[in-house]
Amino acid sequence: MSARITALIDPEASPSSRRLAWLASGTDGIPVGSAFLRLFTRAGQHHLAELHLHIHPQERQEDTGFRLLDAATAAAREHDRRRIISHVRAGAPGEWFLTARDFHKVLTLTSARLPLRDADIAALTVIIEEPPPGYRLASWEGMVPDALAQTFVASRHAMNDTPTGGVDFSAVPWDLERVRAAVAAVENQGSLLHTVVAIAEADDSIAGYTELAIPGDGTGDAQHYGTAVLPEHRGHGLSRLMKAASVRHARERHPLLDGLLTDTADNNPRIRRVNDTLGYRPTHVTYEYQLDL
Repeated sequence: MSARITALIDPEASPSSRRLAWLASGTDGIPVGSAFLRLFTRAGQHHLAELHLHIHPQERQEDTGFRLLDAATAAAREHDRRRIISHVRAGAPGEWFLTARDFHKVLTLTSARLPLRDADIAALTVIIEEPPPGYRLASWEGMVPDALAQTFVASRHAMNDTPTGGVDFSAVPWDLERVRAAVAAVENQGSLLHTVVAIAEADDSIAGYTELAIPGDGTGDAQHYGTAVLPEHRGHGLSRLMKAASVRHARERHPLLDGLLTDTADNNPRIRRVNDTLGYRPTHVTYEYQLDL
Protein backbone atom coordinates (compact mmCIF):
# COMPACT_ATOMS: atom_id res chain seq x y z
CA MET A 1 0.00 0.00 0.00
CA SER A 2 1.27 3.47 -0.86
CA ALA A 3 2.73 5.65 1.87
CA ARG A 4 0.71 8.60 3.12
CA ILE A 5 2.15 12.03 2.30
CA THR A 6 1.56 14.70 4.95
CA ALA A 7 2.48 18.37 4.62
CA LEU A 8 4.22 19.69 7.74
CA ILE A 9 4.73 23.10 9.26
CA ASP A 10 8.46 23.77 9.39
CA PRO A 11 9.39 26.47 11.92
CA GLU A 12 12.86 26.94 10.47
CA ALA A 13 13.32 30.32 8.80
CA SER A 14 16.24 32.59 8.09
CA PRO A 15 16.78 36.03 6.58
CA SER A 16 17.51 34.33 3.25
CA SER A 17 14.95 31.51 3.00
CA ARG A 18 12.06 29.53 4.44
CA ARG A 19 11.19 25.84 4.12
CA LEU A 20 8.22 23.70 3.22
CA ALA A 21 8.19 20.07 4.38
CA TRP A 22 6.42 16.76 3.73
CA LEU A 23 6.54 13.45 5.57
CA ALA A 24 5.86 10.05 4.02
CA SER A 25 4.63 7.39 6.47
CA GLY A 26 3.51 3.77 6.18
CA THR A 27 0.19 2.35 7.27
CA ASP A 28 1.74 1.78 10.70
CA GLY A 29 2.57 5.47 10.99
CA ILE A 30 6.32 4.91 10.82
CA PRO A 31 8.11 7.55 8.70
CA VAL A 32 9.63 6.20 5.49
CA GLY A 33 10.68 9.42 3.76
CA SER A 34 10.72 13.19 3.84
CA ALA A 35 11.12 16.16 1.55
CA PHE A 36 12.15 19.71 2.32
CA LEU A 37 11.85 22.53 -0.19
CA ARG A 38 13.83 25.65 0.64
CA LEU A 39 12.38 28.79 -0.91
CA PHE A 40 15.05 31.46 -1.27
CA THR A 41 13.69 34.86 -0.27
CA ARG A 42 16.50 37.34 -0.92
CA ALA A 43 16.10 39.82 -3.76
CA GLY A 44 17.16 38.24 -7.04
CA GLN A 45 16.55 34.66 -5.88
CA HIS A 46 12.77 34.47 -5.74
CA HIS A 47 12.87 32.24 -8.82
CA LEU A 48 14.78 29.48 -7.04
CA ALA A 49 14.07 26.60 -4.65
CA GLU A 50 16.31 23.83 -3.26
CA LEU A 51 15.12 20.27 -2.68
CA HIS A 52 16.32 17.81 -0.03
CA LEU A 53 14.58 14.44 -0.30
CA HIS A 54 15.28 11.27 1.68
CA ILE A 55 13.68 7.83 1.27
CA HIS A 56 14.16 4.72 3.39
CA PRO A 57 16.04 2.13 1.28
CA GLN A 58 13.12 -0.31 1.49
CA GLU A 59 10.83 2.28 -0.07
CA ARG A 60 12.97 2.99 -3.11
CA GLN A 61 11.16 0.43 -5.22
CA GLU A 62 7.84 2.08 -4.47
CA ASP A 63 6.50 5.40 -5.74
CA THR A 64 7.04 7.22 -2.42
CA GLY A 65 9.96 9.27 -3.66
CA PHE A 66 8.15 10.39 -6.79
CA ARG A 67 5.06 11.35 -4.79
CA LEU A 68 7.18 13.46 -2.43
CA LEU A 69 8.86 15.05 -5.43
CA ASP A 70 5.50 15.77 -7.04
CA ALA A 71 4.33 17.52 -3.86
CA ALA A 72 7.47 19.63 -3.71
CA THR A 73 7.34 20.48 -7.42
CA ALA A 74 3.69 21.54 -7.18
CA ALA A 75 4.52 23.76 -4.20
CA ALA A 76 7.43 25.33 -6.08
CA ARG A 77 5.09 26.25 -8.93
CA GLU A 78 2.52 27.64 -6.49
CA HIS A 79 5.24 29.92 -5.10
CA ASP A 80 6.25 31.06 -8.60
CA ARG A 81 9.60 29.27 -8.60
CA ARG A 82 11.10 28.67 -12.03
CA ARG A 83 13.88 26.28 -11.01
CA ILE A 84 14.57 23.64 -8.37
CA ILE A 85 18.11 22.61 -7.52
CA SER A 86 19.20 19.50 -5.66
CA HIS A 87 22.51 17.81 -4.90
CA VAL A 88 23.43 14.16 -4.80
CA ARG A 89 26.63 12.26 -4.18
CA ALA A 90 28.12 10.65 -7.27
CA GLY A 91 27.00 7.03 -7.64
CA ALA A 92 24.10 7.36 -5.19
CA PRO A 93 20.57 6.20 -6.12
CA GLY A 94 19.51 9.83 -6.19
CA GLU A 95 21.24 10.30 -9.53
CA TRP A 96 18.83 7.96 -11.29
CA PHE A 97 15.89 9.34 -9.34
CA LEU A 98 16.52 12.96 -10.34
CA THR A 99 17.29 12.27 -14.00
CA ALA A 100 14.12 10.15 -14.23
CA ARG A 101 12.15 13.32 -13.45
CA ASP A 102 13.97 15.60 -15.89
CA PHE A 103 16.57 17.11 -13.58
CA HIS A 104 19.80 17.81 -15.46
CA LYS A 105 23.34 17.96 -14.12
CA VAL A 106 24.68 21.52 -13.98
CA LEU A 107 27.67 21.46 -11.62
CA THR A 108 30.27 19.03 -10.29
CA LEU A 109 31.77 19.64 -6.84
CA THR A 110 34.84 17.82 -5.56
CA SER A 111 35.05 17.56 -1.78
CA ALA A 112 38.47 17.37 -0.18
CA ARG A 113 39.92 16.99 3.30
CA LEU A 114 43.14 18.00 4.99
CA PRO A 115 44.05 15.87 8.03
CA LEU A 116 45.51 18.48 10.36
CA ARG A 117 48.16 16.09 11.62
CA ASP A 118 49.54 16.12 8.06
CA ALA A 119 49.65 19.92 7.78
CA ASP A 120 53.19 21.12 7.15
CA ILE A 121 53.42 24.02 9.60
CA ALA A 122 56.91 24.99 8.45
CA ALA A 123 55.79 25.24 4.82
CA LEU A 124 52.66 27.15 5.83
CA THR A 125 54.75 29.60 7.82
CA VAL A 126 56.98 30.31 4.82
CA ILE A 127 53.89 31.19 2.78
CA ILE A 128 52.38 33.34 5.53
CA GLU A 129 55.56 35.26 6.33
CA GLU A 130 56.27 36.09 2.70
CA PRO A 131 53.07 37.82 1.51
CA PRO A 132 53.05 39.49 -1.91
CA PRO A 133 54.36 43.07 -1.83
CA GLY A 134 51.64 45.52 -0.89
CA TYR A 135 49.47 43.12 1.11
CA ARG A 136 49.15 42.05 4.74
CA LEU A 137 46.94 39.62 6.63
CA ALA A 138 44.34 40.21 9.33
CA SER A 139 41.91 37.84 11.03
CA TRP A 140 39.10 37.68 13.56
CA GLU A 141 36.55 35.34 15.09
CA GLY A 142 32.83 35.94 14.83
CA MET A 143 31.67 39.35 13.61
CA VAL A 144 34.01 41.58 11.60
CA PRO A 145 35.58 44.38 13.69
CA ASP A 146 33.92 47.78 13.22
CA ALA A 147 37.08 49.28 11.71
CA LEU A 148 37.01 46.75 8.85
CA ALA A 149 33.25 46.36 8.45
CA GLN A 150 32.69 48.64 5.45
CA THR A 151 35.58 47.30 3.38
CA PHE A 152 34.70 43.70 4.34
CA VAL A 153 31.15 44.15 3.03
CA ALA A 154 32.60 45.44 -0.24
CA SER A 155 34.96 42.46 -0.48
CA ARG A 156 32.06 39.99 -0.28
CA HIS A 157 31.24 40.80 -3.88
CA ALA A 158 34.39 38.88 -4.84
CA MET A 159 32.16 35.79 -4.88
CA ASN A 160 29.88 37.20 -7.58
CA ASP A 161 31.86 35.66 -10.45
CA THR A 162 32.71 32.38 -8.75
CA PRO A 163 32.10 29.58 -11.27
CA THR A 164 28.70 27.94 -10.68
CA GLY A 165 28.35 25.89 -13.85
CA GLY A 166 24.74 26.08 -14.98
CA VAL A 167 23.27 26.62 -11.50
CA ASP A 168 20.94 29.59 -11.74
CA PHE A 169 22.10 31.53 -8.68
CA SER A 170 21.77 35.28 -8.96
CA ALA A 171 24.20 37.61 -7.23
CA VAL A 172 22.66 38.88 -3.98
CA PRO A 173 23.87 42.23 -2.63
CA TRP A 174 25.79 42.18 0.62
CA ASP A 175 25.33 44.63 3.47
CA LEU A 176 26.32 44.63 7.13
CA GLU A 177 23.03 43.05 8.21
CA ARG A 178 23.62 40.12 5.89
CA VAL A 179 27.12 39.68 7.33
CA ARG A 180 25.66 39.65 10.84
CA ALA A 181 23.06 37.10 9.78
CA ALA A 182 25.74 34.82 8.29
CA VAL A 183 27.78 34.94 11.49
CA ALA A 184 24.67 34.27 13.59
CA ALA A 185 23.75 31.28 11.42
CA VAL A 186 27.15 29.70 12.09
CA GLU A 187 26.87 30.40 15.81
CA ASN A 188 23.37 28.93 15.93
CA GLN A 189 24.86 25.70 14.58
CA GLY A 190 27.22 25.65 17.55
CA SER A 191 30.29 26.65 15.53
CA LEU A 192 32.77 29.52 15.52
CA LEU A 193 33.47 31.46 12.33
CA HIS A 194 37.12 32.33 11.80
CA THR A 195 37.90 34.78 9.00
CA VAL A 196 41.24 35.63 7.40
CA VAL A 197 41.53 38.60 5.04
CA ALA A 198 44.21 40.05 2.81
CA ILE A 199 44.44 43.83 3.06
CA ALA A 200 45.79 46.01 0.26
CA GLU A 201 48.18 48.42 1.92
CA ALA A 202 47.70 51.10 -0.76
CA ASP A 203 44.28 52.01 0.65
CA ASP A 204 43.75 49.59 3.56
CA SER A 205 40.89 47.88 1.73
CA ILE A 206 40.17 44.17 2.00
CA ALA A 207 41.25 42.44 -1.21
CA GLY A 208 40.00 38.95 -0.35
CA TYR A 209 38.85 36.66 2.43
CA THR A 210 38.50 33.04 3.50
CA GLU A 211 36.21 31.62 6.20
CA LEU A 212 36.39 28.52 8.37
CA ALA A 213 33.55 27.24 10.57
CA ILE A 214 35.07 25.48 13.59
CA PRO A 215 32.95 23.15 15.78
CA GLY A 216 32.24 24.78 19.12
CA ASP A 217 33.90 22.00 21.10
CA GLY A 218 37.02 22.19 18.92
CA THR A 219 36.84 18.55 17.85
CA GLY A 220 36.03 16.71 14.63
CA ASP A 221 36.33 18.45 11.27
CA ALA A 222 36.02 22.16 10.52
CA GLN A 223 34.37 23.35 7.29
CA HIS A 224 35.74 25.93 4.89
CA TYR A 225 33.17 28.36 3.55
CA GLY A 226 33.93 30.93 0.87
CA THR A 227 37.39 31.87 -0.36
CA ALA A 228 37.45 34.76 -2.81
CA VAL A 229 39.63 37.60 -4.08
CA LEU A 230 38.38 40.75 -5.78
CA PRO A 231 39.18 40.75 -9.53
CA GLU A 232 41.62 43.66 -9.36
CA HIS A 233 43.75 41.79 -6.78
CA ARG A 234 43.93 38.38 -8.41
CA GLY A 235 47.14 36.83 -9.66
CA HIS A 236 49.17 37.54 -6.50
CA GLY A 237 48.63 34.25 -4.67
CA LEU A 238 46.28 35.75 -2.07
CA SER A 239 43.98 32.71 -1.93
CA ARG A 240 46.89 30.45 -1.04
CA LEU A 241 48.19 33.02 1.47
CA MET A 242 44.84 33.34 3.28
CA LYS A 243 44.10 29.61 3.31
CA ALA A 244 47.59 28.84 4.62
CA ALA A 245 46.94 31.24 7.50
CA SER A 246 43.57 29.63 8.16
CA VAL A 247 45.10 26.15 8.27
CA ARG A 248 47.88 27.20 10.63
CA HIS A 249 45.40 28.94 12.92
CA ALA A 250 43.26 25.79 13.09
CA ARG A 251 46.26 23.60 13.85
CA GLU A 252 47.71 25.87 16.54
CA ARG A 253 44.55 27.21 18.23
CA HIS A 254 42.40 24.08 18.04
CA PRO A 255 44.71 21.12 18.63
CA LEU A 256 41.83 18.64 19.02
CA LEU A 257 40.52 19.25 15.51
CA ASP A 258 40.91 16.25 13.20
CA GLY A 259 40.75 17.91 9.80
CA LEU A 260 39.50 20.64 7.49
CA LEU A 261 36.83 20.08 4.82
CA THR A 262 36.31 21.99 1.60
CA ASP A 263 34.49 21.59 -1.69
CA THR A 264 35.28 23.22 -5.01
CA ALA A 265 33.55 23.34 -8.36
CA ASP A 266 35.43 21.42 -11.03
CA ASN A 267 35.28 24.51 -13.25
CA ASN A 268 37.24 26.50 -10.64
CA PRO A 269 40.75 25.10 -11.21
CA ARG A 270 42.45 28.03 -9.48
CA ILE A 271 41.10 27.12 -6.04
CA ARG A 272 41.54 23.41 -6.77
CA ARG A 273 45.26 24.07 -7.29
CA VAL A 274 45.44 26.03 -4.03
CA ASN A 275 43.87 23.15 -2.13
CA ASP A 276 46.18 20.61 -3.77
CA THR A 277 49.23 22.71 -2.90
CA LEU A 278 48.21 22.89 0.76
CA GLY A 279 47.71 19.13 1.03
CA TYR A 280 43.95 18.67 0.66
CA ARG A 281 43.01 15.34 -0.88
CA PRO A 282 39.75 14.53 -2.69
CA THR A 283 37.22 12.45 -0.76
CA HIS A 284 34.13 12.32 -2.99
CA VAL A 285 32.22 14.05 -5.79
CA THR A 286 28.80 15.67 -5.55
CA TYR A 287 26.60 16.74 -8.45
CA GLU A 288 24.21 19.67 -8.51
CA TYR A 289 21.06 18.97 -10.51
CA GLN A 290 18.50 21.49 -11.73
CA LEU A 291 14.87 21.18 -12.83
CA ASP A 292 13.39 23.88 -15.05
CA LEU A 293 9.71 24.37 -14.23
